[in-house]
Amino acid sequence: MSVWMYVNHDRKTAGSGVNIDVLSPACADTVRRYHESFREYKQTPLTSLPGLAAKFKLKSFLVKDESFRYGLNAFKVLGASYAMGRFIADKVGRSMEGMTREELCLPDIRQQAGDITFITTTDGNHGRGLAWTARELGYKAIVFMPEGSAPIRVQNIKAEGAECTVTQFNYDEAVRMSWDLAQKHGYVMVQDTAWEGYTEIPTWIMQGYMTLAFEALEQMRAAGTMPTHCFLQAGVGSFASAVVGYLTAALGDDAPKFIIVEPHKANCIYTSAVAADGRPHNVTGDLHTLMAGLACGEPNTVSWEILRDYATAYVSCPDYIAANGMRVLAAPVGGDKVIISGESGAVTTGLVQWLMEHPAAATQREALGLNSNSSVLVVSTEGDTAPDVYRNVVWFGAHPDNDCQV
Repeated sequence: MSVWMYVNHDRKTAGSGVNIDVLSPACADTVRRYHESFREYKQTPLTSLPGLAAKFKLKSFLVKDESFRYGLNAFKVLGASYAMGRFIADKVGRSMEGMTREELCLPDIRQQAGDITFITTTDGNHGRGLAWTARELGYKAIVFMPEGSAPIRVQNIKAEGAECTVTQFNYDEAVRMSWDLAQKHGYVMVQDTAWEGYTEIPTWIMQGYMTLAFEALEQMRAAGTMPTHCFLQAGVGSFASAVVGYLTAALGDDAPKFIIVEPHKANCIYTSAVAADGRPHNVTGDLHTLMAGLACGEPNTVSWEILRDYATAYVSCPDYIAANGMRVLAAPVGGDKVIISGESGAVTTGLVQWLMEHPAAATQREALGLNSNSSVLVVSTEGDTAPDVYRNVVWFGAHPDNDCQV
């Protein structure tokens, strides 16, 4: 079996699992208003693909397209910008209620905050978002990347004015190196993964990600289409847990089924679920995967508890599932709109294609209750952030589906 799935038979209802007050609708409203204060802010589109839904024998198929976020081609800036704003606001004794980008840049606040150097480790999109925000707010940023990072992603970070270095380490090792440097030099670590003693800023990053879920819920309500299933990709789990936590808090018993998706080589959330002891578990070794943004082996400890309690199922899949998703979204069906989705953004679409069309997927499809009454929501978290990779997959067929039965 090329795709592995573990069903959570102990999924909690809203209010019966770990506390999710930090992801409440009221908090999401504050976060979204802060993001709106940046001149680049525009609500990203929620695109309905009726042709693809018909081909998959689903009622509807919706894609929240984050390639339009702030002109940065990915959603990650939402987390970095909110966490950095929150840190500065806290430092000068201000609340984020009503806080704006313009106010954070006022001379008196800048003087009170003093010189701050933000540091992080990234596979690309988070680092670019941090570098962009640091430039916007007038602070220094240092970014480290794991071995093998795409040169274009390095260039994009440097173009925002940050120092950027590709290390000889994998993602998790590079995170520890950045943390050591932060402790030694007094830098502020803005990392979207948490561990014992480091949870506050990762929680703020998760809160930042709520803006896209807040928008999606508004858009779905306006369209009169609410999802029965929501597929979310996970690296350390910050993004997925933010969406799961927010939609669970906002919709209660009407929340959709959440399916968490990871690459085989970095499936720390899936591994933790299969262990069934309630604790997060790391995966180690070579984390290299086509899905560079998901190549993380250690779960965010805050996120894990949310995903443990409120997710419906956890899926681990090979790289060709992501490649299939990129190709599916690039080749419209029945007049659907083209969506340019990168390797980490498209894996959920690739998984839905596998579940609905591959003969070997019948058991998983039935376990999830996917049928002609199902409305599916996915988030394309990035566009073609590595154009060469995108073209190799979409134009030249890299990572072919050797199991294709359709």
